[in-house]
Amino acid sequence: MFDFLKNMGQMGSVLRNLPKIQEEMAKMRERVGQITAEGDAGAGMVKVKFNGKMELLSLSISEEAWKLNDHEMLETMVKAAVNSGIQKVQQAVANETSAMASNLGLPGGLPPGLNLPGMG
Repeated sequence: MFDFLKNMGQMGSVLRNLPKIQEEMAKMRERVGQITAEGDAGAGMVKVKFNGKMELLSLSISEEAWKLNDHEMLETMVKAAVNSGIQKVQQAVANETSAMASNLGLPGGLPPGLNLPGMG
């Protein structure tokens, strides 16, 4: 019951600050588009780069990887690089979102229902 009251108080705070929250979320969407993270595998033989919107910006495969002529290994390296890049960009977006929530005085993060589109 006390959790319910605590959540009601937090929602009241959110509603009072809604214009500021909306403004900050618009800024956050811009910053997310500028976030980039890279992943690699096979000692850098495969490299990928993602933006904060989880879009693949680049994929490079070294000549050395092609010369191995091992399709299975190459597929495994691409998968590992992609997963690494996604994990890094998700962490960068989470850090940015957490910082925004903290700046808005929301210590528990963004309230449910106020998630950024495409962020989970």
